[in-house]
Amino acid sequence: MKSSATRNANVRSIENGWRLEIQKGDSQGYRDAQLDDYFGLPRRKFPHHSLTLSLRARASSISIPGTWGFGLWNDPFGMSLGFGGNPFRLPALPNAVWFFSASAQNYLSFTDDKPSKGFLAQSFRSPKFHPRLISAGLTLPFSRKTARSLLRKVIDEDSSALSVDVTQWHGYRFEWSPKRVLFYVDDIQVFESPVSPKPPLGLIIWIDNQYAAFTPEGKIGFGVLANPEPAWIEITDLSLSGARPLKKQH
Repeated sequence: MKSSATRNANVRSIENGWRLEIQKGDSQGYRDAQLDDYFGLPRRKFPHHSLTLSLRARASSISIPGTWGFGLWNDPFGMSLGFGGNPFRLPALPNAVWFFSASAQNYLSFTDDKPSKGFLAQSFRSPKFHPRLISAGLTLPFSRKTARSLLRKVIDEDSSALSVDVTQWHGYRFEWSPKRVLFYVDDIQVFESPVSPKPPLGLIIWIDNQYAAFTPEGKIGFGVLANPEPAWIEITDLSLSGARPLKKQH
């Protein structure tokens, strides 16, 4: 597994796990600490299909500016041009399953009836391409609300807000199968979704000070946020059942 961090962020080993931290700072710079197992791979070679992910985690605060989480995704927003050892990779529609935390500035849902911020159990399922995307692309400069409606018809999405004190140690697990995803906190099932993402996916654990919003009114916003205090997450006892053994890489 590969660790990476921007300036003013770091990933370091702790007993049986990792601590991912971003330093305090203003809204002029992007800060990100990340672990993943797809570095240098094209999407078609991401390593994971159906599996069970489990770990223990805690965070420095219940209200960290930006986003953080852990799970699996297809890195849909990557814009690598081949630098830094990564292959050329254009944006794609999202396929993901994860525990995800988003601060109040975010609106990370294409639906109007699902939670879009807070601490979530969440999954996305999307095709590689859909004809409606042509219409969405054509209407985006003129009617973002219409474009959002079109995307909602293409992207299947499901989520549930979780009432968890994330500053305390908890066990998190999801069981991803082709037909459904089951989410557990401390071995108690908290959510079940029929929205199962399309493989292959890569493991992602991160914390950053970024936000993104695409509201029901069609307003789009994105950028970075100030961190009045250092923010961190700690991860231990990571296990991917049915996957190849993980190795730390630095």
